[in-house]
Amino acid sequence: MSDSSIVILVGGEAGQGLVTVGQLMSKALARAGYEVCVTQAYESRIRGGHNTFAIRTGLEIHHAPTDKVDILVALDAASVALHKKQLAPGGIVLVDEGLAGAGMDAPGLEALRIPFKKLAPKPIFENVVALGVLASVLCKDIVHLEELLRESFGKKGQTVVDENIAVLRAAYAWVRTQAYSFPCMPPAPEKPAGRLLLTGNDAAAMGALAAGCNFCSFYPMTPGSSVAMTLADKAKIMGTIVEQAEDEIAAANMAVGAVCAGGRAIVPTSGGGFALMVEAVSLAGMLETPLVFLVAMRPGPATGLPTRTEQADLNLVLYAGHGEFPRAVFAPGTVDECFQLTHRAFEMAEKYQSPVFVLTDQYLADSLQDVAPFDTGRLPEIPAPLLAPVDPKSYKRFALTEDGLSPGPSPASARRW
Repeated sequence: MSDSSIVILVGGEAGQGLVTVGQLMSKALARAGYEVCVTQAYESRIRGGHNTFAIRTGLEIHHAPTDKVDILVALDAASVALHKKQLAPGGIVLVDEGLAGAGMDAPGLEALRIPFKKLAPKPIFENVVALGVLASVLCKDIVHLEELLRESFGKKGQTVVDENIAVLRAAYAWVRTQAYSFPCMPPAPEKPAGRLLLTGNDAAAMGALAAGCNFCSFYPMTPGSSVAMTLADKAKIMGTIVEQAEDEIAAANMAVGAVCAGGRAIVPTSGGGFALMVEAVSLAGMLETPLVFLVAMRPGPATGLPTRTEQADLNLVLYAGHGEFPRAVFAPGTVDECFQLTHRAFEMAEKYQSPVFVLTDQYLADSLQDVAPFDTGRLPEIPAPLLAPVDPKSYKRFALTEDGLSPGPSPASARRW
């Protein structure tokens, strides 16, 4: 092992299902009580291109990846060639027996050559084979994986569930017949506490919902888009409206309009998209609009690299807009902080009636971490918009007040404008 943790690297091409393998194994480990930290590297292609899903796990909390790899799950030959030098002493490669000659000639390289075609009745089951083999090599019970397969495929019928579980068990048992060398993981805690496995964007979306966010407008731009996707997934339950606009300019101005109608809004984007929203940011400042922008940074300039990380847009966010108006910028550093600080952003926006910004990056947006369930009961109460008079003629949005904050509009009064 590379240190007190075990690092599992799943490598392959986009479309091979490496994310499915990685996510299911990560969830199973988290449910068993292990700490999990996941980083992903992927290209901006639907299929093809080399992608990786790295799981760092163990009994201790880790917030960053490591270059060393203990178990390399190679779904293609390129993964062996690219990552075999990262193997820590005592590391092992799990690879299809049909790829046994692809970069497998290094002296002392420990490998378990898997007969995918024999263990998988159909190619679609090969990911489940990889899961069963991986769990067996780690000496972990597959009860959590079986539970996850039931959850994942339950809607497709019991036959599909049974087929997947049968393949999982067969692959798990096959490893027991093989000669290889790899130490087992340490035992999991006897009574593991419930944990959430979330990306930074998942947590930010949950922080927005906890703050009462009921409107999200966006134009897709990696790596900020999944904030809107998570909000859309929970829209029916939480009563949130999620609107994909025709462009970034429209998305930002929609959000300004939603807040003017009494909504509580967020606009997720990335640097190139935010650049187009600058005039709307100024409009929000002029109108004293409590609006939250989430900017998940990626390398620039211009379109840049959608699937890589960089932290170069602080000045863009800090000085976006013409003229002077108050703003706050929050920069979370962990998945838990993505939840806490997004909620805080809404609190500050409502308190000071001004746009507020949450600044993250691709690494944090896409990294998975197990965290304790958020205690929403301890979150500070967010100031509610001051209700305007029923008679709109007497309502003054920018009235001078003792605390310097003018009364915000309510939906009822806004409809009468």
